[in-house]
Amino acid sequence: MRVLVWHVHGGYADAFLRGAHEYLVPRDDARGWHGLAGRDWPQAREVPADRLRQAEFDVVVLQRTKEWDAVRELTGREPGRDVAALFLEHNTPKPDATGTVHPFADAGISIVHVTHFNRLFWDTGNARTLVVEHGVPDPGPLYTGELPRAAAVINEPVRRWRITGTDLLPHLSAAAPLDVFGMGGEQLPAALAASAAPGRALEVEPAGDLPPHLLHAELARRRVYVHPFRWTSLGLALLEAMHLGMPVVALATTEAPAAVPPEAGLVSNDLDRLQRAIAAYVADPGLAAEHGRAARRHALAHHGLPAFLRRWDDVLADVVSHHPRRTGATTSPFAGRSMR
Repeated sequence: MRVLVWHVHGGYADAFLRGAHEYLVPRDDARGWHGLAGRDWPQAREVPADRLRQAEFDVVVLQRTKEWDAVRELTGREPGRDVAALFLEHNTPKPDATGTVHPFADAGISIVHVTHFNRLFWDTGNARTLVVEHGVPDPGPLYTGELPRAAAVINEPVRRWRITGTDLLPHLSAAAPLDVFGMGGEQLPAALAASAAPGRALEVEPAGDLPPHLLHAELARRRVYVHPFRWTSLGLALLEAMHLGMPVVALATTEAPAAVPPEAGLVSNDLDRLQRAIAAYVADPGLAAEHGRAARRHALAHHGLPAFLRRWDDVLADVVSHHPRRTGATTSPFAGRSMR
């Protein structure tokens, strides 16, 4: 089928757009829609925004509330009425963990969550909800663990501070030097120094925002992967690290306890236990490699790309088959609400 979808989250798009469907990706640089952004996805093609009215598609995958009105404006069709539609929710609810009403709760379309945790915590009212757990392309068993250092991938670690567990990095890095990859990492030294106890040396180093192939190679050289996130959906970088064959030390928050089995690392909210686990892996390369192999086996079995794409095939077919093609008002269900 033909799927209209925006290129929003690069890592997720890299998996989603590898499916067997034809994907139409809007481009309008003035609106910040950059189409494929140079990525090589054979089944996807860019569509200039001013040509969307002539484009034919079977279902639209929305990822931001503003895309609802964009579809109406640019295609003349209302999602859920004139064309099958779903909302793909990538995030945990904010600001209230259990009481936040999803903006599409009353929109009459299905909401697809990326984790069972998110489905449980969002208040989606009477909306039909589905789950497609994360899948990632396999980067291969690149792990060497040659560097007795820990690694984490955190985008915008200073702006997102407690959400991403950035404030925990000094404590965790007492066990081993910690390299932080991702966007905005260059702001870390000053921010951590400002919050550090007087006279305490910091072993946290920004390691750059690298393209995926370089990131995978550099992560695989570090002994252990650290996942300090308090309140985000399950990070793709965590699953990629497990695919690489890295052992994992993670907070026991959101979906992490389900994603990391005991034989693949330690998942706990006891910071001292996490610190000791990092130290143990750094001191014992054999143990780290053994647990990393278990992490890879689990990731391939539960978060491999083939199963992810099959699940999306089922969900897209299901959403299209449930499309009622009903008539009625065409006002946006988000009138008066804050947009994201």
